[in-house]
Amino acid sequence: MENAEAGPSNASTSHPQIQSSSQSKPAPLRPLPSMHFYSIEYPGYVKSTSVPLALERLGGQANIEAAFKRGGNKSECALELSMKPGNPFTHPIPGEVLPASNILLKVSKRRLKKKNSKSEIVGEYKIEAVGVVAKSARFRSMADYQYNANMNDAVSQLRTSMDMMDVEGILKYRIPEEKEDYTVIESEDGADMDTDIDPQLVGEKESSKKIRSNLRLLPPPIFSRQNVPQLYNFKTNPASVLTAVIDEETGEEKKRLINRMRWKGYGPIAINFSDKDVPDKPSDTIEAQRAEADSKLLARLQELFEQRPVWTRTAIFNQLSAHEVREVLNTKYMLPLVSYVFQDGPWRDTQVRLGYDPREDPEARFYQRVYFRNVNHPITRPSVVNRRQEARSDVANARVDSTEDKRSHIFDGQTMSKETAAYQLCDLHDLKLKEMVENEEDLRDTCNERDGWFTTHAFERIKAVLRLKFFSLLSGHIATDQEVENLLQGQTHAEKPKVTHRVRPSKHNMAKGALREEDAAAMRLTAILDQQAKNFASQRKPKAT
Repeated sequence: MENAEAGPSNASTSHPQIQSSSQSKPAPLRPLPSMHFYSIEYPGYVKSTSVPLALERLGGQANIEAAFKRGGNKSECALELSMKPGNPFTHPIPGEVLPASNILLKVSKRRLKKKNSKSEIVGEYKIEAVGVVAKSARFRSMADYQYNANMNDAVSQLRTSMDMMDVEGILKYRIPEEKEDYTVIESEDGADMDTDIDPQLVGEKESSKKIRSNLRLLPPPIFSRQNVPQLYNFKTNPASVLTAVIDEETGEEKKRLINRMRWKGYGPIAINFSDKDVPDKPSDTIEAQRAEADSKLLARLQELFEQRPVWTRTAIFNQLSAHEVREVLNTKYMLPLVSYVFQDGPWRDTQVRLGYDPREDPEARFYQRVYFRNVNHPITRPSVVNRRQEARSDVANARVDSTEDKRSHIFDGQTMSKETAAYQLCDLHDLKLKEMVENEEDLRDTCNERDGWFTTHAFERIKAVLRLKFFSLLSGHIATDQEVENLLQGQTHAEKPKVTHRVRPSKHNMAKGALREEDAAAMRLTAILDQQAKNFASQRKPKAT
């Protein structure tokens, strides 16, 4: 600390002792105490009596000590100053703890007594270094608006119960009835409400009564930590339209903003296999859309479900034109008007005619669904841009016969229409598979949740042959009858499996790396076919002489 004392050029004429000094002297070295301090630049006036209040608004002594003891990361060293401690709807002012290299000085002033009335009061100052300030907390962020929410509101009480972990208070919460009393007249007792509203804004003449807002616009449960003003660019929601609503009790007409683009649940009724009854009519939400549905298309769908009570979406779409398929996909309520779905069981993910229960009809075995995934063909979801480009390319270069597309739900054992297997048994046109499906010797008396009307052994044989023929086509050749017979002989000599546990819907081995049973069988079958192809190639290779 050199040149701590002022030189002659900066000296004042009132200090003759300094003026007489011709040469500046170095300041004496003084050791700094080893004690460290932390400082808080509190954005307000703090007196000795208000220190406990300032500590309370900073979260308490423990919170302050924890903020200073954490590392140097700004996100981890945040202090929050709450103007109303305990009120969750007041936005706290964020602060940050930064490293510092300041010296804390203690300044003492001693006043000398007057010798007489004419003498001046002379003060004696003493400056002492107490320690080093290693960290300092600052509040440089913009203070947000402070919200004065009505704590008697149901949502406010719910928020308080959640903060206090009051289970009974959370369970007592009920969504209050919408009274639409958005503007009210100030009560005489001066109840706590929102800001005053100019009567001209609500179309009323100015009077002595004050109109207040009662919108109940509570702040969000979590405030943003963005403390720099941003360009909000507020615009009115184009999907909100002004709609007249009639109050059923009073008959009064009111106007409200309705979001016309809101999501509407137009999904079909879904049941589990364990449910006793099946729906015989659509839900009320779907039934309300019957008047807007295309009558010709709806009649066409009803005709198809009369011909065949259970369809896959691919199969039923293949019976419609491109325009009709687009209409069904866009409206979303056409299929739910005539069908429902099973979430599990043999008819999972199929559209079933309303009122028809396949668990009570043995003929419904032909509509059971067989599905196994091709692990060599991962399912990827292309982007919207790629789908649009592919659609334009298909329209421009359409050269494929439309009859081939309409047969994508059919498996004949000779041609390959898709790389994933999801078929109904009635759509298996392969002669061997058709013979096995129509065989009535190995059926159940009651419908089973896993195998439907077939016994486990018979259903596994059907899936094994279908898997063999399907993966053979993927490998580039048609499975021969001898390969099918060899597979069935192995199935015959094997012991028939016994299912002793109830199959739960959508459950499988969740161990890391585990595959579904049908996927594991498909991989084993693919490995066998590859090995057979290698053996066949090695036998045809000419031997060297």
